[in-house]
Amino acid sequence: MAPASRWVEDRPGFFRLTVAATNCYLVTTADGVTLIDGGLPATGGPLDDLLRHLGLTRRNIDALILTHGHFDHVGLARALSAEGVPVHVHPGDHRLARHPYSYRPAVARVPYLIGHPGGLPFIGRMAVAGALAVRGVDADHAMRDGETVDVPGRPTVLHTPGHTGGHCALLFASNDVLVSGDALVTLDPYTGVSGPQIVADAATADAAASLRSLGVLEQTDATVVLPGHGEPWTRGIATAVQRARIVGRH
Repeated sequence: MAPASRWVEDRPGFFRLTVAATNCYLVTTADGVTLIDGGLPATGGPLDDLLRHLGLTRRNIDALILTHGHFDHVGLARALSAEGVPVHVHPGDHRLARHPYSYRPAVARVPYLIGHPGGLPFIGRMAVAGALAVRGVDADHAMRDGETVDVPGRPTVLHTPGHTGGHCALLFASNDVLVSGDALVTLDPYTGVSGPQIVADAATADAAASLRSLGVLEQTDATVVLPGHGEPWTRGIATAVQRARIVGRH
């Protein structure tokens, strides 16, 4: 995607908003609108632009689903909740969504970035986009593994722990679309490296669990993968998982 003020429709009804290499997705159906992830605070402008394009406002968003509670996915959650948008998250990340900086990655972030300078520009852009000033949110609904969430699009919840304890991917089976969140990305902002992979140890709680969770994604057999960071993957989840396993922990 180009500038931060732009959005793109990756698949009919699936609109991707990208700010500072962080994606969130507005899913539109005949039944209404679901936002997946809250991005960063600066995502608000592109979101409002897209909603205006669709003849909508934030109050027309029927639900916000968080794949997980990290600060770069919770950015707009508090503001949307204040406007009456119900927030859904897995119980394992309920506390993290409330306190989006209260987690300990597998390795210390600053030394990791010094050793992987390719990630510094991306982390810098996140900071400019408000990553250091995200306020948490109290989720309204707890979503469970295997549940079909009763929101527009009716995604199936896939608990994929590792990046966080309560991380979930979302399968839109009738659209053959898997929103993978940070369980599988095509750009790691902590290294600057592109291609299917799990997220670096500097932002992941349990890399071994993340690698195991790739098997959950693989079982969906989805053709289109919409990740939390990076471009969509359209060559099937099996190929993406295979490549992520080759990259492995990093």
